[in-house]
Amino acid sequence: MTVEDSQTGSMDADAATLAATDPVTTLQLETIAFVSSPFKQKFAIPRQPNLVAAAEGKVVFEPAFSDPNVLRGIEQFSHVWLVFHFHGTADKGWSATVQPPRLGGRQRLGVFASRAPFRPNALGLSVVRNLGSGMEKGRLVLRVGGLDLLDGTPILDVKPYLPYADALPAATGGFTEQCAETPREIIFSGEALDALARHAADYPRLRELIVAVLGQDPRPAWRVRPGDDKQYGMTLYEFNIKWRMQVDGARVLSICED
Repeated sequence: MTVEDSQTGSMDADAATLAATDPVTTLQLETIAFVSSPFKQKFAIPRQPNLVAAAEGKVVFEPAFSDPNVLRGIEQFSHVWLVFHFHGTADKGWSATVQPPRLGGRQRLGVFASRAPFRPNALGLSVVRNLGSGMEKGRLVLRVGGLDLLDGTPILDVKPYLPYADALPAATGGFTEQCAETPREIIFSGEALDALARHAADYPRLRELIVAVLGQDPRPAWRVRPGDDKQYGMTLYEFNIKWRMQVDGARVLSICED
């Protein structure tokens, strides 16, 4: 090895050491809260926030961040941003290209041209309605609506939504503008209606939640085809809900406690 090679090797080692310790390239994040959500499994979660208004939940702050002062003034804002970790899919790694459900799962786009969870840092951003905050059992809680997050999702930051800067009426939505939702009729069996009546006191918006979730057609893109008579199941709160797609809609077959 020449002197020049030796010096180059040393510089490479120094660069590697710097890259490993430079706070610009290596970040340490701390979970400040966890989400309590009606969605207990990834299947049936709305593909974007605020598509299902009845999806309400809580951001439960960790003890170190349960000082009410951290949310002082938050009542002035109707919506907040949640910065979160895709904990349910983070172990699957990331991909340079993904197949968005909006495109039927048949066309590939760059991961940074999508909101897919399979990202290098598995971070997500969700805007939700602010339904108020308070202390519950010694923990600070922010109640939110329009959730699209899995139960137990780690929250890394909370920021107020600013309409004057965050809402851009002239913005374009790329491939998402080509995919208008088709209204669907959701029918409940007699058994399902009886279950709704039994649990109405504790879950007054359960029917609304089911209708909104099924109205988005949560099936995988490859299953969306005429004649699909498969029986599906989804878990909302502690209920196992069985349903089947029909022409222009869906039929809820049963609602049972897990």
